This record gives sequence, C-alpha cells and structure tokens, in this order.
Amino acid sequence: MNANQLKFFMMGLMVLDHISFFVSDTTSIIFHIITRCVGVFFAYMIVEGFFHTRNRKNYFLRLAGAAGIMFIGNSLLNLWIKNPAVQAHNNIFLTLTVGLLLLIIVDWIKTVPVIAFKLAGILAAAGLLAAGSMFTEGGTVLLPFILITYFTYQKALLRDACYLVFSLLLLFTSFQWMGDWSNTLMMLGMNSDFAFISVIPFLHLYNGEKGKTSDFSKYAFYVFYPLHLWVIAIVSNLMVING
Repeated sequence: MNANQLKFFMMGLMVLDHISFFVSDTTSIIFHIITRCVGVFFAYMIVEGFFHTRNRKNYFLRLAGAAGIMFIGNSLLNLWIKNPAVQAHNNIFLTLTVGLLLLIIVDWIKTVPVIAFKLAGILAAAGLLAAGSMFTEGGTVLLPFILITYFTYQKALLRDACYLVFSLLLLFTSFQWMGDWSNTLMMLGMNSDFAFISVIPFLHLYNGEKGKTSDFSKYAFYVFYPLHLWVIAIVSNLMVING
C-alpha cells in the first residue's frame, strides 16, 4: 500500500478513538487500544517527509500553521460550547511540528563541525524533547518514536526491535496491579500507549511510494483531523443540551 492509501485508512481508524461520548466505556477502551497505531503512523510519515520533502522549511511552516489554526479553532469552539466535558483539546499537529523541529536540530548537529555548536544543539534537542513530551498531545510516545524512526531509517529489523523495546518500557512504566486481572486489564486498556507497537504490520505493508499527488491527498489530513474533532464536540454538546 502507498502512503496515501495508508493515511486514509488511518484517518478512518482515528475516528474510533474520538467517539467515546457515543459508546459504552468498554467499547471506548477497545477502540482506544486498537487505534494506538494511528498517531505513530503519522509520526512515521513525518520522518518520511523529512527525508523526501523538497523544502523542509515550507514543510515545517505548513505543520506549524496547521497547529496554530487548530489551536485557534479549538479555543473559539471551547468558548462557544462552555462545557468542559465535550471540549476540543487535541492538537497532534503541534506534536508533529515539535517532532519535525527535533529532526531538523538533530540533523544539523550531525553536520555542524564546531564542537561547541554540537553541544548547544544537543542541549536544545534535549530541552525540546523534554518540553514536547510534557506539553504536547502524545508527546511522550510520538517524539521518542520519531527519533527512533530517524536513527533506524531504512533498517527495518533494527527499527522494529527498537520499537519493541520502547513498547515494553512503556508497558513496564504503566503497569499497576489493581487487585485482580479484570481491573488490571481495564487499567492497561486506558493506559495503552505501549500498544503503538501495532503499527509495525502497517509499516511492512507500506511500499515506500507516495501515491497519486494532488491537493486533495496533500491536504486531506490537515482538514479532516480538526474538522472531525470539532463536529464530534458540537454534536456531543447538542446531545448534552437536549438531554
């Protein structure tokens, strides 16, 4: 499958993770688990874009612009809705923007000859990684994932092995015994970042081709991602108002 085909599949899959208001708690947890591959897939595409884009500056500005537009849209929508239970807060564009900037800095560190500049770049990258992990959506998973993908690019076996180690680390840090297996599995379902590992089969389906280039395929995700979240928030609020 080419990149466009996989992107559209992931766009459809991501909706399942955002409709918790409309389904039971158990169904919501199941959807949450099976959609852990979505965010990291788009993070993987950021690395692909980094290596293949003709203009990294324009790529970065496009992502940053999308993050800014979504922040403004979320803020205006939340002011209108005034219901904390159904407000829109997601902004993966910001996480992907930070991830791309991280790659730009890391790549610059590899090429700059002056040791002092390298050290400054390392400190900047570490600070950005720390801040991004704390303040962006899914940053604790997506940003390390982006770095792993960058450093193992075109080395599929090593990449998958690093993903597995990272997944096990996330499982170890999120595991908490809740007194019985039923409640423990429920807890893991709600804290299932380790399940990002399910992205691996999709990466092996990826044939490395972009697919047909058009404005629709180029900007579909930029439009669909915020739009579907805003529609879900509005519909959820109307349901609350109407009892």
